[in-house]
Amino acid sequence: MASPELRHLRYLLAVAEHGSFTRAAEELHVSQPTLSQQVRQLERALGVQLLDRTGRSVRLTDAGAVYTGHARRALRDLAAGERAVHDVQDLSRGHLRLGVTPTFTAYLVGPLTAGFHARHPGVSVTVAEMPQDRLEAALLADGLDLGIAFAGPHPPGVTATALFTESLSLVTAAARAREMPGPLPVRALEGEQLALLTGGFATRGHIDAYFARYRAAPRITVEADSIQALTEIVRRTALVTVLPEPIADDHPHLAPVPLDPPLPTRTAVLLHRTDAYRSAAAHAFADLTHDVVRARGYAPPR
Repeated sequence: MASPELRHLRYLLAVAEHGSFTRAAEELHVSQPTLSQQVRQLERALGVQLLDRTGRSVRLTDAGAVYTGHARRALRDLAAGERAVHDVQDLSRGHLRLGVTPTFTAYLVGPLTAGFHARHPGVSVTVAEMPQDRLEAALLADGLDLGIAFAGPHPPGVTATALFTESLSLVTAAARAREMPGPLPVRALEGEQLALLTGGFATRGHIDAYFARYRAAPRITVEADSIQALTEIVRRTALVTVLPEPIADDHPHLAPVPLDPPLPTRTAVLLHRTDAYRSAAAHAFADLTHDVVRARGYAPPR
């Protein structure tokens, strides 16, 4: 074999990921002997051992770890090249892969996808909700074209463009909000029962830090891992919550109540891989995002 072929790279990466020839063969739909033979061909061509087969699981050697890093980048760049070749500049067809952190699913993804579909109905969109660290990793691995998250620090290779300033607010049922004229002193929350996002959300971290800073200890009665669950709970009970203020704007049965001192703000950003090819669909979606942000009256980035 004069030089490695793409299948050899994919086979090696599958074995490295699973730590097993058996599981890798099942994923690739090839026989285990065939897979083993192909990887050995690759090792002979390179003149080095890439896998340590002596333990209970198959592990990369030092040379294998170095080589697989380059192999992943090569396959990623080839996939990007294929998309570039098939990119349709008139947007009559195409595909966009978007990643968002959870809070944006509640109030921004709907208007963005509706607006994009109205402008470019031939372009399909895949939306994935994930934590920011996973989103940035997916951008670097060419698993996403664009991401919507919060201002950095961001890893090298990820470029951020500021979109707007997101404010957190106390949110409660509209009828209850009329009984709570703001701004409400933060210590007054100690007499309220709160429903909050669980600790896995970045938003919850900002809320906890705010309460700690102002020595407030409200009673947290409900924790939920879904913003939709929180809005339904607050809508139907006397509980209050803390969410991005735009969420209340999109729910007529909810209303924000300002706090004193104000809750923290965050800068929403549009992310892309710095050196990635940006398709016509990605450029069009980025332009639409800025249009939607302006049309909805979100505060400009600070």
